[in-house]
Amino acid sequence: MTLIDTEQFTVRRVSEDNNSPAAHNAPGILPLPLPPGGHFIGGSFVPGSSTHLIDVVDPTTEQVIASVLAGTAADVDAAVEAAVAAQKSWGATTPKERSEVLNLIANIIEANREAFEIIESANTGKPRTVAEDDVSSTIDTFRFMAGASRTLTSMAGGDYATGHTSVILREPVGVVGVITPWNYPLLMAAWKIAPILAAGNSIVLKPSEQTPLSTLKLAELLAGRIPDGILNVVTGQGRTVGQRISEHPDVALVALTGSVVSGQAVAETAAKSVKRVHLELGGKAPVVVFADADLRAAAAGVRNAGYWNAGQDCGAACRVLVHESVAAEFTEHLVREVSTLVVGAPGAGDDVEIGPMISRPHFERVKESLAEAKAAGLHMAIGGSALEGPGYFIEPTVIGNVPAGAHVATHEIFGPVVTVETFSSTEEAITRANESPYGLSASVWTRDSSLSLSVPKQLDFGTVWVNSHLVLACEVPWGGFKGSGYGRDLSLYALDDYSRTKHLMINHGA
Repeated sequence: MTLIDTEQFTVRRVSEDNNSPAAHNAPGILPLPLPPGGHFIGGSFVPGSSTHLIDVVDPTTEQVIASVLAGTAADVDAAVEAAVAAQKSWGATTPKERSEVLNLIANIIEANREAFEIIESANTGKPRTVAEDDVSSTIDTFRFMAGASRTLTSMAGGDYATGHTSVILREPVGVVGVITPWNYPLLMAAWKIAPILAAGNSIVLKPSEQTPLSTLKLAELLAGRIPDGILNVVTGQGRTVGQRISEHPDVALVALTGSVVSGQAVAETAAKSVKRVHLELGGKAPVVVFADADLRAAAAGVRNAGYWNAGQDCGAACRVLVHESVAAEFTEHLVREVSTLVVGAPGAGDDVEIGPMISRPHFERVKESLAEAKAAGLHMAIGGSALEGPGYFIEPTVIGNVPAGAHVATHEIFGPVVTVETFSSTEEAITRANESPYGLSASVWTRDSSLSLSVPKQLDFGTVWVNSHLVLACEVPWGGFKGSGYGRDLSLYALDDYSRTKHLMINHGA
């Protein structure tokens, strides 16, 4: 692979203006619509058993914008008690009644979408276009599950043993504990809340301590509008609140979206009480580009799917495997595409596409990964450094000529970093793609109809796109294999995950 001259390409960062969420306390600017303090338990906000607080930081300015309670095991116990009481009546409702509640939630979010967008941008540093997409997808998730909850079917009743009639019942599992991540706070909450409620369960939810504000805002707006106790939110650290949710005897299932380490901890704790666990964990998505692919389209696809949400996405198109005969040309296209990305704070302009890393520790981890790659002699085709100024900003980066097995290509960086490595045969491409410890998503780029059908079948990933990447729809499942966990979000499969089946057999032959 030939190195290309990248001196003509630069990374552009724009400055924030007074329309940014960080500037919302300025005169004449809409204030940041913060939710109330406290935990949301039994339909209202309540003080915690501890007065200790956790600061919430705007990653674009590094300034504290709010503080939330550091919850305790006692707070979780109170929330579970409320959820148990509420689930008895909620689980007895009809699919139609639950559907109406989910549609109501969608309507409430729709009516308050500007507030959610402002909060999400301020809390995470997301560009407004990303925050807007998150809110739209959240609304669609609730609307889809409102309809899906009324379409579930089971095996037909009948006589499968002589003189006995069998009926298959679908039941709620009970109280579901939910732990959501910081990268898509509102949307990942919706991916869990919607199917869990649709199946007739109640919820105790712990949002990430770094990004709890949009979930708390949702609770505030739903108070008094949905049955008390079916949704409870306890803020705090994973080692305290998450641990208690995972071990609580009255929690029937724990659903987590997060890191592999978090998933392992939850699964280990839940196993002690034989709880069901639903895990959506990390990813390192390979992008397999064959020699016959439309290289410009593939490069544009990686630009969009590799750097969306600043690469803080478990399905990001972050690991390119390109045929050696077209690697130089593809890399040139990709570098040109990446050079057009604009980095900045949410209020710096409508053209901003890349926001900051979520926190100082994560910022330092991404920087360390880049430093390790440089120390290993890898080629920074563009980017490769942190940007000066306030905020946790990393240059959109392409690392070229990456050798097989390199640490930077096999471990999740979770930032605006894409690696490019080469392969010489289809068999090698498949083998190398599958060497990843993750199995969440992948994509294949080719004009060959045979390859477009045969290669995806051989890739060990829960979702495989052909000539696209990171395109999602509520009708189809999302979830992974191997280190990416198990369980499915979205689609009817999510409703299956949050339900249980019961066989009722009636002896009528006696």
